[in-house]
Amino acid sequence: MPDHAASSVSDREIAHFDQLAATWWDPNGPMKPLHDMNPMRTEWVNAHLKRLHNLRGGTLSLLDIGCGAGLASEAFARMGHDVLGLDASPEGIRAAEAHFAAHPLAPGAGALTYRKSSAEELVREGKSFDAISALEVIEHVNDPQEFLSLLRSLTKPGGLIAVSTLNRTLRSLAVAKIGAEYIARLLPIGTHDWQKFIKPEELRQMGGAVGLRMIDVSGMSYRPFHWRLTRDTSINYIAMFVRD
Repeated sequence: MPDHAASSVSDREIAHFDQLAATWWDPNGPMKPLHDMNPMRTEWVNAHLKRLHNLRGGTLSLLDIGCGAGLASEAFARMGHDVLGLDASPEGIRAAEAHFAAHPLAPGAGALTYRKSSAEELVREGKSFDAISALEVIEHVNDPQEFLSLLRSLTKPGGLIAVSTLNRTLRSLAVAKIGAEYIARLLPIGTHDWQKFIKPEELRQMGGAVGLRMIDVSGMSYRPFHWRLTRDTSINYIAMFVRD
């Protein structure tokens, strides 16, 4: 079993998101961009999961890593997957559990559980999943390539890993960092460090270096009042890897 360092945990990032936990589920609060983006990105991931389901049959197990207060975790469970929402933020997990308790899933949904822990701990326990989602997470970890290696260790052979993040371009600096945090105030100041944004080709190479093959990538672009999938990866994008 690989001996992974604590690459997926940043104390500074955890403290930052702890402060946002109480308002995470407010669709007009500081996490409004994630609320707006969530249906598009989870449906994109689910389209790939449907193909995996057709190959494997049965209910898929999905690890939603860096789940925060559970926006994507709940969505994936409603789609019929058995979901473990994982986050190192204790306040985030408390907010996720409270929202889930107040809004139980309808019959026919998958199972949903939450856990305050790290990817490294799951690796040590020998856990593995059919699929992993890491949405808006990799730009917050200490070592992105080692993080992808951790995700590979937690994925069953032939399983899928979805990663959404931000491209490191001058346009993303102007729009996603300066514009979103300092001008439009769509995100709390300090949410992102532009230097930690990752170009799609860099992400592809990082994945290839640890045994993951990128099979799809799509831009995520904001147009007035809605998000949509595009070919434009200059700011936000989402990628799918397979573990061969």
